[in-house]
Order: sequence, then C-alpha cells, then structure tokens
Amino acid sequence: MSLFVAFSGGKDSTALSLGLVAKGESISLLYTPTGNEPPDVFPHIQKVAALCNANLIIPMGPSLLGLIERWGALPNQRQRWCTRKIKILPAIAWAKMNRGATLAVGLRADEESRRGGIYGDLVQQVYPLRDWGWGLPEIERYLAALELEIPERTDCMLCPMQRLGEWRALLQDRAEEYARGEALEAQTGHTFRSPSRDTWPTGLADLRREFNSGRTIPKRTAWPRRCRVCSM
Repeated sequence: MSLFVAFSGGKDSTALSLGLVAKGESISLLYTPTGNEPPDVFPHIQKVAALCNANLIIPMGPSLLGLIERWGALPNQRQRWCTRKIKILPAIAWAKMNRGATLAVGLRADEESRRGGIYGDLVQQVYPLRDWGWGLPEIERYLAALELEIPERTDCMLCPMQRLGEWRALLQDRAEEYARGEALEAQTGHTFRSPSRDTWPTGLADLRREFNSGRTIPKRTAWPRRCRVCSM
C-alpha cells in the first residue's frame, strides 16, 4: 500500500518525499492548494511527483480569492481563517475518506516542540525526518546534492503572515499581484495587515508609498513569518 505524504512543495516535504523513495517506499503526495501560490510552485510539485513516480492527490477545496469574493472579507494575522478553510478542512475531509491510512509529515528532528495533530485518530501519522535525525542542515545538504531548486515561497502571495520585507519583494517582483491586494483591500474595506502590528501603514496602498520613498525596513520585520502549514 502506498504511503501518503503531507506535501506543500517546501524544502522539508520535498526532502521527505525524495528520501522515502530513495529508501524504497512507494508514495502518494497529498497537496491542498490555495489558488494564490507563486507561479513556480505547481511546476515544482509536478516535478517532484514525477521524480518520485507518485500519485498527486489534490482534495477539493475553496480558493483564497474565491472565499474573499464570497465573504467580502480578508484574512489577517488575527483572523487566519484562510489556513483552516483552505488547507486544513480539505485535508481532514480526505483523511475521513481514507481512515487508517499512514501519512508521513515533514516535521524535522530539530523541531521537537512541533506537533502535527490536525488529523486526530483518522490516520496514522509518522515522522520519518525525525526518525532519520534530519534537521535543517541535513535537509539542505540532501537537496543541494540532488541539485534540486525549491521555490522561495510556497504559501500565498497575499499571505497576511508576511513581514515587511516580503511585501516589498512582492511589490518589486510581482507588481500585478501586489496591485490585486490593493484592489481587494479597497473592495472589501479591510486590510491583510493587522492594525498596530508595527509602525508602518496597515493598508497596502499606503505601504507602497512607504516602500517607494526608500524607508528602511528594520531587520526584525524583514525576516519571513509565514504560515507553517502552507510552507513546510
């Protein structure tokens, strides 16, 4: 029977998938998209599926932009309904239809405090990276040896958990998506960034003006703070 892998396309789940196949396992990849991933994510997922000779399973679920349109609201740091509605609930629905399956989750050996408990007792969860003693250095060395490039981001381009440096990178690298975020804020009357998160403007239009002015981003707000479910 195939071993299922909780797959995001990030470095941990990619190394997990390829490592399992290298050890002789037959796997299937369970991937729950949001519909707002960067354009290089799905080609990477298809490439890994091909390298692993794996079946790619994509449960039916809503998209980020579809839910925004339906509800007239945006997710933000305080109301992160996006992760639950788009990623977690479709995965749980799949687990209910596959009770007793074994699901490999990409939690590393250097992440002892993290738990992958969204499935309850629906499936049997295993953590091969921990069994192998693989932390971040081991994963990076393994992927480097395979010469496999991982997308810089696998979560939403309009993720409310982004820090300032990532919003600025979105403006510089994918200006049309940043503009879409501005339009959604104007349309809904809400913002992706939560008020009082920092001293920078909350709205993306005002944030654009700050970026264009050359204002320096403090280092503590430039580092990624992403949704772990989406980018693992």
